[in-house]
Amino acid sequence: MTLAQAQQLVDEWIHAHGIRYYNELTNTAILMEEVGEVARLMARIYGEQSFKESDKEYDLADEMADVLFVLICLANQTGINLTEALQKNLDKKTKRDKERHNQNEKLK
Repeated sequence: MTLAQAQQLVDEWIHAHGIRYYNELTNTAILMEEVGEVARLMARIYGEQSFKESDKEYDLADEMADVLFVLICLANQTGINLTEALQKNLDKKTKRDKERHNQNEKLK
């Protein structure tokens, strides 16, 4: 699935099942909540925190998909083409960091 296809699929889902998009501020708050759920799992799976009984039902892939879904909602609401935005961002990073990471002793 391409980013454009994902944006279209989410838009179709919202109009078929979600009635309408939540407003941008609500979706931003929801995005932060979903990112927090990913962070919580990362701290338990890869960090030092231990799982509580209530944490064990979570699925990292599903939580990441929740983040992606809400991010796509925000892109759709604000008229952002994620394919173009990602390509532009990668171009910026390539130009800015062309040699920087190769010269970073911490990464060797």
